[in-house]
Amino acid sequence: MTPETDYDVVIVGSGAGGMLTAIRCHDLGLRAMVVEKSHFYGGTSALSGGQFWIPGNHLMEQPDERSPVEAYLRAVTKGEIDEDKMAVYLDEGPALVRYLQHIGIDLFTFPFPDYFPEIPGGTGNRTLAPVNFDAAELGSEFFNLREAALCWRIFGRYAMDVPDLAVFGTRLPGWRRRFLKIALAYWLDIPWRRKTRRDRRLTLGGALIGRLRKAMLDRDIPLLLNTELVRLTGGSHAISGAVLNRDGREFAVSARRAVVLAAGGFEHSQELRDQYLPVSTMAQASLTPGTNAGAALRAGIAAGADTEHLEHAWWTPVMILPDPARPDTLVSHPAFRLPGAFLVNKAGKRFVNESSSYDRVGQAMIAEAKKDGGSPICWMIFDSRYRKRYAAGPILPSDVSPDARLPAGWLDNFLFRSDTIAGIAAKIGVDAGVLTLAAAQMNRCAAIGDDPDFLRGRESYDRATAGDERVQPSSCLAPVDTAPFYAIRIDLGDLGTKGGLRVDAQASVLNAQGGLIPGLYAIGNAAGSIFAGSYPGGGATLGPAMTFGYVAAQTIFHEGDPRRNAGADADNES
Repeated sequence: MTPETDYDVVIVGSGAGGMLTAIRCHDLGLRAMVVEKSHFYGGTSALSGGQFWIPGNHLMEQPDERSPVEAYLRAVTKGEIDEDKMAVYLDEGPALVRYLQHIGIDLFTFPFPDYFPEIPGGTGNRTLAPVNFDAAELGSEFFNLREAALCWRIFGRYAMDVPDLAVFGTRLPGWRRRFLKIALAYWLDIPWRRKTRRDRRLTLGGALIGRLRKAMLDRDIPLLLNTELVRLTGGSHAISGAVLNRDGREFAVSARRAVVLAAGGFEHSQELRDQYLPVSTMAQASLTPGTNAGAALRAGIAAGADTEHLEHAWWTPVMILPDPARPDTLVSHPAFRLPGAFLVNKAGKRFVNESSSYDRVGQAMIAEAKKDGGSPICWMIFDSRYRKRYAAGPILPSDVSPDARLPAGWLDNFLFRSDTIAGIAAKIGVDAGVLTLAAAQMNRCAAIGDDPDFLRGRESYDRATAGDERVQPSSCLAPVDTAPFYAIRIDLGDLGTKGGLRVDAQASVLNAQGGLIPGLYAIGNAAGSIFAGSYPGGGATLGPAMTFGYVAAQTIFHEGDPRRNAGADADNES
């Protein structure tokens, strides 16, 4: 079937930002469509925790004053934040939250500290999350939804939500009862089990995307899968549409008002990673869909767009699984954040506060790599007490998943084990004396309940997200002194690149001279991040993506056809 080719707005990318833009355009009376390169909709948003960071939202327990937020953002970005964009974000973010609720996106807030609580203006409750969603409401469209990442599923099957993560992460009292409740609900849903092994309970990013897709279905907004952007049409004087490729056939679509690029970053282009990112990193280590290879960036540049922040990414440490039957990467950061594990560099030394945010750990890994000129890798070191108490990435605690049950080839290839710290050092190729000293220092920190070198556990973020109150005198520090000892290699991954097309405060794409390219907008990781190289709080990716999608839709509506006032430019160009 030949798709329709005449729209007011064409949105490239089906993540939360792209979907929200389409819904808002529709509600303003514009005819919008969404195209998605993959077989599945949802993009990186579907793989994410589904949280978004919106200062001043009306769901916060305490009112959020404007001045402290501005001071906080200026500090964490080291003054790189664009004042106009910040003003629009802080104005329109709360309006976005009310609009999400208006279209049926149920939300809740929770006491999740900002990532730099030590900086004045840092606080909590700015992060919002979607309420769980019943996949049955999507009908057959559920099967086109990108499945949640493995790290959000127990045994790769049962979906976890935010409260589940809090309970299971440290196996708080009642965790067995909670797990049985989830498992029973899954298996007793017999009609659904006959359809699919996937959990009908959508949580986190799946819940957000599921609810947005339902809003699109209710409005009959078209979504074309397997449809990739080839190029933009119309030239730099005014974008008038795009050439798309669907199942190997090219066709042109007209966009009377605008094209909105919301197709993610360039993280799966090794060529672009090598060209722009500050250290050598692998595309394989990105936690985003493999389709995010910079199509929006390339198309925008070809249309005359300027770029910014191409050296930055949303960094996160990852574990790369050795199992070829399950070529996935998992966010390892929650694994080593808990008390009783620590990180060392390639020399065997601690180099970072392990309980700080994943981006801050990633930045520290980059700094270490720049010192030695090598790849940004480090090692997670822990003992049998930790192994029994907590999960280590994909490896469940030893009373559930003992070493003898690990997949063939994992032991001393992925998970290294020895009866001594010196033995671990030999297996991972670091100096035994240096690693032994690092372990001794960690044990002294645990004994006194303080980490004078890296301040682990001193900040509210550390204690709220990486503490275990059963561990004292500091909930973030436990000794590593009970054989056998373990190590897992940690690589530098990302949640997407942060650099992209340069945009103004309305998400309009700018050319190299700072002028507008009429009819072209970019949001999310297709645009340069409002936060430059920083990561202020949980959901600082999705928050701006949806907010500026919301802003772009309103701007497109109010400005009308961009070609009406572009005639003179077009004449000059011809």
